[in-house]
Amino acid sequence: MGGEQQDEGWATPAATGPVAARLTVPGSKSITNRALILAALASGPTRITGALRARDTDLMTGAITALGATVAPVPAQAGAEAGADDLLVTPGWTAEPATVDVGNAGTVIRFVPPAAALARADVAFRGDARASQRPVGPLLAALGQLGAQISDDGRRAVPFTVHGRGQVPGGTVSLDASGSSQLVSGLLLAAPRYAKGAEIRHEGPRIPSQPHIAMTVAMLRAAGADVDAGGPGRGGPVPDVWRVHPGELAPGVIAVEPDLSNAAPFLAAAMVTGGAVTIAGWPADSLQAAGLILATLTAMGASAEPVPGGMRVSGTGTIAGITADLGEIGELTPVLVALAALADGPSVFTGVGHIRAHETDRLAALAGEIGALGGHVTELPDGLAIEPRPLAAGGTVFDSHDDHRLVMAAAILGLAVPGVRVGNVATVGKTFPGFTGLWSQMLESAP
Repeated sequence: MGGEQQDEGWATPAATGPVAARLTVPGSKSITNRALILAALASGPTRITGALRARDTDLMTGAITALGATVAPVPAQAGAEAGADDLLVTPGWTAEPATVDVGNAGTVIRFVPPAAALARADVAFRGDARASQRPVGPLLAALGQLGAQISDDGRRAVPFTVHGRGQVPGGTVSLDASGSSQLVSGLLLAAPRYAKGAEIRHEGPRIPSQPHIAMTVAMLRAAGADVDAGGPGRGGPVPDVWRVHPGELAPGVIAVEPDLSNAAPFLAAAMVTGGAVTIAGWPADSLQAAGLILATLTAMGASAEPVPGGMRVSGTGTIAGITADLGEIGELTPVLVALAALADGPSVFTGVGHIRAHETDRLAALAGEIGALGGHVTELPDGLAIEPRPLAAGGTVFDSHDDHRLVMAAAILGLAVPGVRVGNVATVGKTFPGFTGLWSQMLESAP
């Protein structure tokens, strides 16, 4: 995808000195895919500005198109400019049987079925082999409780078929969303269009990545939905019950922020090389977990300061080992583990047992691949313990495990470990097709 190298051994470039770069990263995958679903459920056309164009968002575009929506570039109008990544989504519903390819995109697996129940036709869900191992069973069971009809031969996994009947009664539903926050977000996004709306209750251990649920609620409210959130969460003073009242959605325009999770490896590069990286367009008031991201990097030795038009993160070249619960920012685990492997002391990261069910078992993959470089990473029940050791590539190919975040982790390690090569680097196109090109551009700023 996106011009990424297709061979089985991308040679990660080593740093020649401190980086000093100002970079623009593509739009947020999380915001783009929520925007696409909201637009498909809206009562009229929606313009999405700054949308990400990557495999995950292409799959979501294909999904809502299969449901009957139309997605097109924003047409040029007199006196108005349209960005290259702006989209116009016009809602519509198919009356013919449809098939949705979920690929290996968690947002497509979990956001589209609640919307598909509103179609007037059967919608079959298929995907990559890994998709069948990703948690979706609690969502399918919850949809059944809300009045949707689903056939899955008892698998509670991909593949399955949603039998759209043009409406969903809605009501009250309980589920265990400890496997993924997307299980709640998927229900929330479609709930305004259900006849009675929905009251969604989480019953189980702490939901991971709760800032993503807050993102969903904020985007729903901005689109005109009436959403109440309350009740003490299992992990602290956060909601575990959400009430969505029935009503129309009218987002109008949804602006997509830069993807801060995808910005993280570049910020890590500033820390490893003792340089500075500015991310242009860093939002002052973000829908993403911006504060948690910067706080964690700061704890590991970074300095962060807002600058005109962006956020600058600088480092000293020394990484501090830390102990941290990453449950709210699990997506950053591969980047932080790579940093920890280069730190001056041990680190322990917990709260991320759920990422075993992401694109790959990220805990096992990180332990194995860093171990192959000579590192010492121990798997814990819900995280990893990292004991820094001298690393050497030694001709070993760092397996990406078809996981975009593993590519990013390898790139960080390659800054300090000459000779690191990454297998199937093209998989980074899942969320960041231009990653290797921007990585090289950043390193060109080093002396």
